[in-house]
Amino acid sequence: MKTPLYIFDGTRTPFSRAGSTLSDLTAVDLGRAAATSLLVRCGIDPGLIDETIFGCVAQPPDAANITRVIALRSGVPKGKPAMTVNRNCASGLQAVATAQEKLEAGGGKLFLVGGAESMSQMPLLFRHEAAIKFALLNRAKTVGNRMKALAAFRPQDFMPLLALKLGLTDPVAALNMGETAEVLAREFRIPREAQDAFAVRSHMNATAAQAYLAAEISPIYAGSSKVKAVMEDNGIRADSSLEKLAKLQPVFDPLMGSVTAGNSSQITDGAVALLVGDESMLGKFRKAPLGRVVSMAFTGCDPSRMGLGPVKAMEQALRTADWTLDDVDIIEINEAFAAQTLAVLKCLRDKDAAHRAGLSEPLGEVDNAKLNPQGGAIALGHPVGASGARLVLTALKQLERRHLKRAVVSLCVGGGQGAAMCLERS
Repeated sequence: MKTPLYIFDGTRTPFSRAGSTLSDLTAVDLGRAAATSLLVRCGIDPGLIDETIFGCVAQPPDAANITRVIALRSGVPKGKPAMTVNRNCASGLQAVATAQEKLEAGGGKLFLVGGAESMSQMPLLFRHEAAIKFALLNRAKTVGNRMKALAAFRPQDFMPLLALKLGLTDPVAALNMGETAEVLAREFRIPREAQDAFAVRSHMNATAAQAYLAAEISPIYAGSSKVKAVMEDNGIRADSSLEKLAKLQPVFDPLMGSVTAGNSSQITDGAVALLVGDESMLGKFRKAPLGRVVSMAFTGCDPSRMGLGPVKAMEQALRTADWTLDDVDIIEINEAFAAQTLAVLKCLRDKDAAHRAGLSEPLGEVDNAKLNPQGGAIALGHPVGASGARLVLTALKQLERRHLKRAVVSLCVGGGQGAAMCLERS
């Protein structure tokens, strides 16, 4: 990068399964909690922030530019702009990338970035046909016209559509995200047993690393009838086992499938906040930065095989950084599905698989000890707008704690894209 973007510090809320401990909080609430916790901890004057940039996929209808609301409620002055970015699953990473681009263009020196998502509060929607009937009813002025408008309704008009389900379905491939994972499981011959074993690994790694994960988290208060502090992720299953996962039925292809709720990422609520900026801001912080961005890449792929997105993105980011896989100490690949992540790993190491993913040559074998050492989205969850920022925070915190130097983070992206970023700690 011409002008290095430093990640000075970061924090996140706990990640909680949708419908559980954080379900009463909006995405604005979650984003504000992460942002204010970070600003207080760093002791930074919010007036120094040039712009706030957050990722969010399902932007709330009452906060169309959710980042602006988060910024103002976190004490960022009204005169400082804010923007929301959406690159589906990589939205949180896009927020960091956009800050890098603005920095290089002279658009600021300090940015508050991250991502927020309340998957619990994704709305129920009326069908378009029903909305038209409601509009006609609203315009009806006489009793006769109202009765006529009411008579036009049918039972299906009152059956809502799930915004969450719609959002997880690709309109081009006509497949939901789980079905794209089934495509990869069949194409790359990834058996159910391997997927379940990978899922157990995620839970066991996260269980062993809970003390380290706690260092990423700022507590948040939640609850409608009884408010209490939520202090830890609640999707980690310390008792996960192959025997338990084997009992789960395939979700997306009940007859021939292998992708289950147990070997897929969890639907989750959560938010992440990072303070990033240029070298001139180093003296404003009490401690050394977590690291800096070395390179980044966003690439496209077949929407029906969207899970392969990290393959080309990692190749491009590593090439720009002039690194190889062996140069990297920590590799964080978002675990959208076990089948998807295992397919990516196969494409990185196997020549035939690499060619099918668009590589001229494999990048190499990923050292198992370097891959998602503290668990991934199967155990921690995947609040889609925030996950990319979470990967950056998790990777850099590991480099700091273990006195390591280099990390690469990557995600597949619904719609057929890949995202990757190379990070370095001096």
